[in-house]
Amino acid sequence: MKFTKMHGAGNDFVIINNMEEKIPVEELNGVAKELCARRFSLGADGLMVVDSPINGGDYMMRFYNSDGSLGEMCGNGARCIARYGYENKLAGETQKIETTAGLVYGKRIDENEYQVRLNEVTKIDTNMEILIDGVKFMASYVELGNPGLPHLAVPLENLKSVDKEKLKTVAKKLRYYEQLPKGANVNFYEVVGEDEVLELTYERGVEDYTYACGTGTGSVVAALTKKGEVSGHNVKVSMIGGVLTIDLTYENGQILDIMLTGPTKIVAVGEII
Repeated sequence: MKFTKMHGAGNDFVIINNMEEKIPVEELNGVAKELCARRFSLGADGLMVVDSPINGGDYMMRFYNSDGSLGEMCGNGARCIARYGYENKLAGETQKIETTAGLVYGKRIDENEYQVRLNEVTKIDTNMEILIDGVKFMASYVELGNPGLPHLAVPLENLKSVDKEKLKTVAKKLRYYEQLPKGANVNFYEVVGEDEVLELTYERGVEDYTYACGTGTGSVVAALTKKGEVSGHNVKVSMIGGVLTIDLTYENGQILDIMLTGPTKIVAVGEII
């Protein structure tokens, strides 16, 4: 089985071209669990499977989390797959990528920088009160696409110096919060300057912190723009793996056209025997 390993701001993925490999869809979740296991295999946050388009795209992207669960979409994964699609001649410098949550548009900025237009905001609540072990959290809940990819945006002071292991206990409870039937990715954030944000994401399906989360970044900036805490233009979001940039349109109370821009890197190309 041929593979490519890539990462976008530390969010890493294994990519296989199923137009060539022809692995039955029902087996892909098992393939994801096997290939994404760190120290025992290639190791990654997720598996991205390229397949033939069925809804007018240049190609289809199926995204599986490292636990084998099918994800609705992955922003950093889509940026990486856009580079993969361009360099493997599946599409040009602008492209349409089919995902489980709908069509995503990708664009090549330069050799390493790629931009994607994330799925539309289909649900947003910027005033959600959550009680965890007697502690009240005021969060925003955002879904992107249809079916919606769920995100919580949770403000946290002194995020840079927080004890991440202690915070993980809270993150797990937020991730499985009972009023969220699909659970949620949990994005802790702190606004640290004008259009500058720190973010730390605990990702469902990975069940741990990830170095970056593209859809989480878009969701955080969408909520902050709606609340008037950032402009929505050239917002820089810093995570463990690097900096991503969000640009969006905010009109008549609606969040539109969330554009995610950031670096991509090819780590390895090879074959698993």
